[in-house]
Amino acid sequence: MPSLSDSIPAGATAAATPPAPKPAGGAMTRLDYSLYAVTVFAWSTSWIALKLQLGVVAPQVALTWRFLLASLVMFGWAVLRRYRLAFPLAEHLRFAGLGFFIFSMNFLQFYVGGAKLASGLLAVIFSLASVFNMLLGAIFLSQPIDRRILLGAAFGFGGVALMFWPEIAGTEIDHDAAIGLLLCVGGTLFFCIGNMISASTQKRGIPVVSASAWGMAYGTAILALTAAILGKPFIIDWSLQYIASWLWLSLLSSVIAFFAYLTLLGRIGSGRAGYSTVLFPVFALLISTFAEGYHWTIFAIAGLALVMVGNVIVLGRR
Repeated sequence: MPSLSDSIPAGATAAATPPAPKPAGGAMTRLDYSLYAVTVFAWSTSWIALKLQLGVVAPQVALTWRFLLASLVMFGWAVLRRYRLAFPLAEHLRFAGLGFFIFSMNFLQFYVGGAKLASGLLAVIFSLASVFNMLLGAIFLSQPIDRRILLGAAFGFGGVALMFWPEIAGTEIDHDAAIGLLLCVGGTLFFCIGNMISASTQKRGIPVVSASAWGMAYGTAILALTAAILGKPFIIDWSLQYIASWLWLSLLSSVIAFFAYLTLLGRIGSGRAGYSTVLFPVFALLISTFAEGYHWTIFAIAGLALVMVGNVIVLGRR
């Protein structure tokens, strides 16, 4: 197995070394909390940018433009910091797996499935990522199932369900909704499988920036091929709101957020990192309180309390 230093070309400066992994399950450091906060902030605000992208450009094409720009920025980052970019075919198969599972198909499944379901139900489904990560980590990475994380995930899942309960209770699960539900569960599972691939590449000493650059490039190709097969026109909406939302999603919600999240994944383990998906809808609602006048119900307040308890359990001192 190559060491971390093998992933950086000779003559590279010390600044090019990625954050060193530490044994998953140990006490969180200041860097870990910072990465966690960046991830939650970036993905909690992405819903605003997503809403501004709806209308002129098909979702498959919008996602293509998003990850095309993100991959170019990642490659530029890798070149400037002198991260390794030349890899053998076996590693490119892993990068293609990242592109398929985490940078394309999980998004497409949520886009298609989400059109049939209430947004609150989508948040509940995606909050299962922490549990899926834990189970997949045990199967593929031989990571022990931590009962403390499992308990915290249960609190978080229950809290998110309570926060959106009125909306979920009013959802009728007909044939289309059932298909949408399966697609969104599949999207969450694909996201978590991508997490396992990322954790594996980090164990092999490959920097997150290098793997993400290639993964996003492959994801862009998959998205573009899907859009072409479906006959979606490759157009761009040149309005200020579309360009601004495109830049936000590409740079903050993709480049910065995925770097922070995947680095965190390698540092604290898949189960604990996955709990950040529970906090996305919480902060999204907090933002909506100021941006859209969201009114907190007794269900939402009780759900928030459960999520915070789960967060303390998962991220607290071991």
